[in-house]
Amino acid sequence: MHELSVASAVLDTVLKHAAGRRVTVVSLRIGHLRQVVPDSLAFYFELVSRESLCEGARLEQEYIPARLRCDGCAREWDPEDAWFRCPGCGGPGDVVAGNELEVESIEVEEAACTA
Repeated sequence: MHELSVASAVLDTVLKHAAGRRVTVVSLRIGHLRQVVPDSLAFYFELVSRESLCEGARLEQEYIPARLRCDGCAREWDPEDAWFRCPGCGGPGDVVAGNELEVESIEVEEAACTA
């Protein structure tokens, strides 16, 4: 259910940067570790964007797989394979990918020129 709050935050960010122009596309980068369900996020974005400049905008979601890196030996791995401990030396891993939740870009309609 946290997709509702994510969709609301995305809408707020997009409207702030749209500067009063109608938004046609919103592109997001979402890391696996954020545990966002893409279909739920799309549903809630459609819901919260009603009667706003984002109503009807296409929501594009890029999924970023999780990757960890060991502090000790610099090895990288997928946490699905070995959790958060390095499969090589057993050291702790730092997240290097998969924690993203970013509005990558927006597309807006250009204002009509009146002369």
